[in-house]
Amino acid sequence: MATFFLILIYLAFISLGLPDSLLGVAWPAMQPEFGARLETAGVLFMIIAGGTIISSLSSGTVIGKLGTGKVTFISVFMTAVALLGFSYAPSFIWLVIFAIPLGLGAGSVDAALNNYVATHYKAHHMSWLHCFWGVGATLGPIIIAQFISEQNAWRNGYFTIAGIQFVLVIILFFSLPLWNKVGNRSNNHLSEEQDDTNANIDESVKNTRPLKIRGVKLALIAFLFYCGVEATMGLWGSSYLVNVKELPVEVAARWVSLYYGGITIGRFVTGFITLKVTNKMLIRAGQMIALAGALCLFLPLSPGFSLVGFILVGLGLAPIFPSMLHETPARFGKKHSQTIMGYQMAVAYTGATFLPPLFGLIASHSTIKLFPLFIVIFVAVMLLGSEKLNELFRKKPITNIPNSSAS
Repeated sequence: MATFFLILIYLAFISLGLPDSLLGVAWPAMQPEFGARLETAGVLFMIIAGGTIISSLSSGTVIGKLGTGKVTFISVFMTAVALLGFSYAPSFIWLVIFAIPLGLGAGSVDAALNNYVATHYKAHHMSWLHCFWGVGATLGPIIIAQFISEQNAWRNGYFTIAGIQFVLVIILFFSLPLWNKVGNRSNNHLSEEQDDTNANIDESVKNTRPLKIRGVKLALIAFLFYCGVEATMGLWGSSYLVNVKELPVEVAARWVSLYYGGITIGRFVTGFITLKVTNKMLIRAGQMIALAGALCLFLPLSPGFSLVGFILVGLGLAPIFPSMLHETPARFGKKHSQTIMGYQMAVAYTGATFLPPLFGLIASHSTIKLFPLFIVIFVAVMLLGSEKLNELFRKKPITNIPNSSAS
């Protein structure tokens, strides 16, 4: 039963990824219909991400009152209704209205499922969980591109994805009684590992306020710019390919889907690699690959190299987020890990909320040709923050333990 239930959770994470990649690839087709400016997509993105931040910060209280199963069901229902609303929106103001439940629903289900898997399943399932987010994020652009290429109907694409979400809502409704049963039967394989891992944490660290612990702020910088890169690529990648590389909208959408495909495949493979490779090595390798992909976009090369760049950035980003999350208890101690985890998620969503619209605002007053430059800068700052954190640990260890693996 636990395996079946894990599959259900993976399906729920597919539903979380489906809406995340839609706006960016559909916007070139939506923009002329609504008579909106280019940077207006950034406004919608900020509203969605802002709702995600709010629901994430309050998720602990909400989950405590309703339980993970009900929160997941309600959240997916909210996103399904919001996507259906997008497909029928008669004006831009209606997109703004439906962006609110889309963001609120996404944040709650994200926090709920991450916490549930961390509590009831082995750690390497975290990489595969985020892999299934990538499955949804990859399918979204493919579905939209298909409808745009055949009928120039982005609305039908949103309607179809809303239908997929409603099917999952029905499945989640009938599975509600299973959540507590499976939760009670599942063994938390992390408990003993984390107890042993954190047994040697310095007492001064245990008694320090979370934000005062050395290295926390550097970790937050890495999370901020990780999500800045991921979200900026997803939101503005298609517009860059259409307006600068002069690709058809449907082709640009498919190329962006390959970027999400890189994230998906990378996280699937990472789930196995974590058994042998440390989090620190995975994070560094991912950042270097992402930087190489960003340079492919930055250099004045043919459009084919842009496709290579999108795929490399996706592959590079794949292991970074799950590995940074799993490294939190080892870096800062079990006592503070939950609080610091909340800070990290909030800062990550802040990066996704403000950095892509910031680029959109700059691009609207200059040129979207700056897109590759911003991706290079974001990846470089993330890499710098992460390496500074590693240097801090080497010079003056926060704990007496080695870096743990992601398994």
